[in-house]
Parts: sequence; structure tokens; C-alpha cells
Amino acid sequence: MSHRIYTQIPACDPTLLDAIGKSSVADLHEAMDTMPGRSALLDPSIRALNRGITVVGQAITVNTFPGDGLAGHRALRLTGPGRVLVVTSPGDPNAPLFAELVSLAASELGTEGVIADGPIRDSDALVHSRFPVWCRGTYAGRPLKRGPGEVNVPIVCGGVYIEPGDIIVADGDGVLRIPLASAAATLDGAQRRAERETKIRQAIADGASLFELSGLSEALSAADIVEVDSIWNASADSERSTR
Repeated sequence: MSHRIYTQIPACDPTLLDAIGKSSVADLHEAMDTMPGRSALLDPSIRALNRGITVVGQAITVNTFPGDGLAGHRALRLTGPGRVLVVTSPGDPNAPLFAELVSLAASELGTEGVIADGPIRDSDALVHSRFPVWCRGTYAGRPLKRGPGEVNVPIVCGGVYIEPGDIIVADGDGVLRIPLASAAATLDGAQRRAERETKIRQAIADGASLFELSGLSEALSAADIVEVDSIWNASADSERSTR
């Protein structure tokens, strides 16, 4: 069967994308239910090459043959504002998946950023340009351009299942996948969490204890943990002193 390149992805309201981009990966992740949230965070070894950047966009997915960039180049032409290129190459952890010249083309297209489940090359130039890239490191290997590969099919990137058009959010804490169907509810939860934390920050500034504000006294009691008003080996010292 031929490998497929799909040129369309499900639509998403740009205002929803913009609003999600104002929330952090941590808040969005915690707004999801526990299991879906945990399974939506990409492997932490996929890190921001340039710190201090947040990107949000719909996934243009690429499943490329190890060491080959043909499908990635075709996928790049499907990106633009509101879209993030998400690339994986199963079978070769050392195959570079992105490079500086590709970033120049991506910038011209308005691509929001790139998530690479593997290393990238030309890292010094990418750091200098501050193009938004999340990757597993760097490697100066040479990618070929002869295929095969697939574009806009479901992939696994960083251990997370991602469908074309899913919302991808990435910042200094990592990368999160939000299914389109749960995007609005996730945003609502993240905004409520951010508002709650704003109030906690103000309370701390006013002299309140974070331990008490967070209800950790009750949690500590319920955890069957005993506090002892002494040093840990006080009883042993006492026994030795009486001998």
C-alpha cells in the first residue's frame, strides 16, 4: 500500500488557539483529568532548544523513514500560522529531524514551531535565530530526501498518541497534546486554576502560609505521618548517655 500524505486537518477556532496559548503547559495539563493529562505530556527529554518561548498550534504530523527528510519537507508546505510541525522517525534515535535552512522556510510560512522526536542539527544557528524548536538533542548527521514517509496521519511522538489537528502547546516545561474535542474544557479548567493561583500569590504576599492555604495540614494528618519534636537519633543518644 502506498504511503499517504493528507493535505487537510480538522479546523479549530483561531480564538480558541489564541486563548490556549495564554495558559501554561502546567496549568493546561492539570486541567485535564489525571490519566488523560499524564498520557498527554510528551517525554521530558523533548526539550525547548530556546527557553522563554511558548507556542500553540494544530499538529501537522510527520512519520518519516529514519534518516530521511522528504516527508518533512512536504509537510512543511502545509504549515503556517496556527500550525505546529510534529515529526517522528521510529527506529533511529540519532536521525536529525530538523535543520536551520528548514527553519528559514518555516519562518516565512508563519509556522508556529517544531516538535521533533529526535535530534536536530545546526543548533547554534537555531539558538541565534530563536526559532521555536523542541527536540531530544543535537546531531550533525545528514538526512536524505528520498522517502518513504507519511503526513497528517496519527503518530506517536514522545510516547504520546497524536492525531493531525490536535492542539499542541509547548513551553519551558515541555510539550502537551490536547485533543480538539476537549480543548474548550481544558482551557476553562486552566483559566480557573490560574485565577486560583493568582489569589494564592497575593495571600502569600500578605503573609499567609502556603502550607495552610493548600490544606496540607489535613493532608499530612490523613497520610498517617507522625511528627516528632526531636532530632532523629535523640533516643539512641539518650540510651548511650545512661550506660
